[in-house]
Amino acid sequence: MTRRLSRTALLVADYDEAIAFFVDMLGFVLCEDTRLPEDKRWVVVAPDATSSGLLLARAIDGRQVDAIGNQSGGRVFLFLETDDFARDHRLYTERGVRFVEPPRHEPYGIVAVFEDLYGNRWDLIQPRT
Repeated sequence: MTRRLSRTALLVADYDEAIAFFVDMLGFVLCEDTRLPEDKRWVVVAPDATSSGLLLARAIDGRQVDAIGNQSGGRVFLFLETDDFARDHRLYTERGVRFVEPPRHEPYGIVAVFEDLYGNRWDLIQPRT
């Protein structure tokens, strides 16, 4: 039996502003953008066409709106792995991605925490080989 995580839902305030952040700022691919009834959309972005992606889910009630940007209670929520930390850190910094700490070397690799457009925390990480 084969199993894998295929999507992670990420609450967003607006589909188009979230797409712009992930595609323009992080260089993700827009894998799917399908319009659904009731002004909903099935929007998937991913680092590349073969990666599992994020399902951008527009918040529709007060509880969901309150969770935008805090889906993990302030902890790092998502981990973006790279094969060239220096390249991506420099590119993201130039594009205005907000890093909340300088890069650091850990036993597992080089890492720095950044925030997405809503404040969810991510690790940009290049694992040790």
